[in-house]
Amino acid sequence: MSIQYIKGVGPKRASKLRRLNINTVEDLLYFVPRDYEDRSKFKTLRECTIGEKTSLEVEVCGPPNILRPRKNFSILKIPIKDESGYGCLVWFNQDYLRDRFAIGNKLIVNGKINKMGMEIQIVNPIFEKEGNLKKIGKIMPIYPLTEGLTNNEMINIMTNVLRDNLKKVEEFLPVDLRERLNLLDIKKSLMNIHFPTNKDQLLRARARLSFEELLTLQLGLFIIKNKANSYNEGIKFPKVKEIDEFIESLPFKLTEAQKKVFKEIEENMESNKQMNRLVQGDVGSGKTIVAVLAMFKAWKSGFQSVMMAPTEILATQHFESISKFLSSYNVKCELLVGSISNKRKEEILKDLQEGNVDIIVGTHAIIQDNVQFKNLGLAITDEQHRFGVKQRAALSQKGTNPDVIVMTATPIPRTLALILYGDLDISIIDELPPGRKEIETYAVGTDMIKRVNNFVKKQIEEGRQAYIVCPLIEESETLTINAAEELYNNLKEDVFKDLNMGLLHGKMKAKEKDEIMDDFKNHKLDILVSTTVIEVGVNVPNSNIMVIYNAERFGLAQLHQLRGRVGRGNHQSYCILINEGNNKVARERMRILQQTTDGFKISEKDLELRGPGEFFGTRQHGIPELKVANLFTDMEILKIAQREALEIIKEDPNMCSSKYYYLRQKIQEMFKKSGKDLIFN
Repeated sequence: MSIQYIKGVGPKRASKLRRLNINTVEDLLYFVPRDYEDRSKFKTLRECTIGEKTSLEVEVCGPPNILRPRKNFSILKIPIKDESGYGCLVWFNQDYLRDRFAIGNKLIVNGKINKMGMEIQIVNPIFEKEGNLKKIGKIMPIYPLTEGLTNNEMINIMTNVLRDNLKKVEEFLPVDLRERLNLLDIKKSLMNIHFPTNKDQLLRARARLSFEELLTLQLGLFIIKNKANSYNEGIKFPKVKEIDEFIESLPFKLTEAQKKVFKEIEENMESNKQMNRLVQGDVGSGKTIVAVLAMFKAWKSGFQSVMMAPTEILATQHFESISKFLSSYNVKCELLVGSISNKRKEEILKDLQEGNVDIIVGTHAIIQDNVQFKNLGLAITDEQHRFGVKQRAALSQKGTNPDVIVMTATPIPRTLALILYGDLDISIIDELPPGRKEIETYAVGTDMIKRVNNFVKKQIEEGRQAYIVCPLIEESETLTINAAEELYNNLKEDVFKDLNMGLLHGKMKAKEKDEIMDDFKNHKLDILVSTTVIEVGVNVPNSNIMVIYNAERFGLAQLHQLRGRVGRGNHQSYCILINEGNNKVARERMRILQQTTDGFKISEKDLELRGPGEFFGTRQHGIPELKVANLFTDMEILKIAQREALEIIKEDPNMCSSKYYYLRQKIQEMFKKSGKDLIFN
């Protein structure tokens, strides 16, 4: 049924509701409040606290009084009492209300408490006469709104839609599952998420609706993954004996974690199913060499490999690393980025198509239509969170079901990774190579800047280099760049005037960025002032100091990524966080960074502290949008949903049993809305 035919809606309100993405009765039922106002707790006048909103039972004990302190401004006062004392109901510029009250009227009121001298006032209260209470004595929902739609209108619409449609809603969670997890049924859950009878019922309703949404999502992702695994015939790579020799020839020993992850990749490559694997590893854990081993295997088997990185700096760095590792073999590597000349680009594309290039590294220029491979066997995406699902898919479509590796240095708790990368198998490199010195991290206030600058100078005199990251101004990249330029000029003209300095920000042309990075790499610069463009993948072993201004404005995971730019050489490295935030959360975040360099622990804390909000944009990951559940605050519910989803898939891989009939429909609806049709066998 179209929403305009719901009582209290009509064509005009229907168009406003559509702005909130409400098109159907089901959309309305699952349009959950953003907050609640608890008007169920009553106090006496004597118990009231100034500034709080509260509910009271009072009696009108005197005639109305209107004061006019100035032109066009009036104050209406209604004297009231209860068993504990006396007070006043107060309204501004609402003289018409005076005729609504008579001495002796019993009222239920809810409003903000104020005190003028000795007089207790309830300011601009809502009120109801004793009897059938609609607005007070309850927990009231507060909905997300759009222009021209009030919360009271939404409450009326929800009241009507629940009254007329709730009885038609089918329960789709199996009885045994609900009983085992002590979940409310669907009708009670929907009623209590909108109009809770008490706090406990609200929490139970929210838990049930979050669970059903996360279970539905996880089941859909498992089904997609199982389909990909069973249908996508991949390349069956042969065993390559020379890999052991190649590993032996490396100037370092692989960690146990690297060996384990490469073994998983090797087994995938040697099976006839297409590999789709996420390799997660903290900053500096050695993901690149694992990718090189996979590329070496592909090359030895007669296939081409491609690696896509989000920036030219990172692509160039990968190209240089890969070329160095494979220099004693006859492997042809090329770099394809926007800044190379058209003539050179044409030569590379021709060689690639004819099979004369074995490994190509580049930015998203690699997924353009004119890039064609002769025999693509392995597609690798680095720093996956910088790319959307579509870009990842476009890369793998350059070949016939090539094996796919997705790498990220953004550690995500495994539970969350199962959702964000639900179509991928997950490998984690959870160990740093031996000999890497711990980065000493200090959080200081602005009063320490002079000492920080002196410390930076001393390190530079000893032959080191430093990064200085300027404040992040979220509202505007332009403002952030202005802040970087201002900081750079101040430091260059005064504190570090005898040193060589460079400035790097996102609006510079790629060529300009590369020149500055090269100058820093080659030690032509002592200090690099930068915005967060250096967050990803710049490797300068001689730089051992990272100073971050306004550290409180960055997410924990981002601070950890920035810190990972130092500590790459033999020298003791330092990260100094200049923190201007005095609140508890800012102090807690700085404390966590000083205590640990474990990216996974840090990302879990980041989720906990940031709560709802964009830790990771789910939309670019191509997963259906969640209406009730929150991937960050509902981590415990997510774990239970994943456990139950695995059990269901194990018991009935295609959910053919009649007890899953309605749940199957729910899964199909959810994925259809996000543009994916799920077809069960």
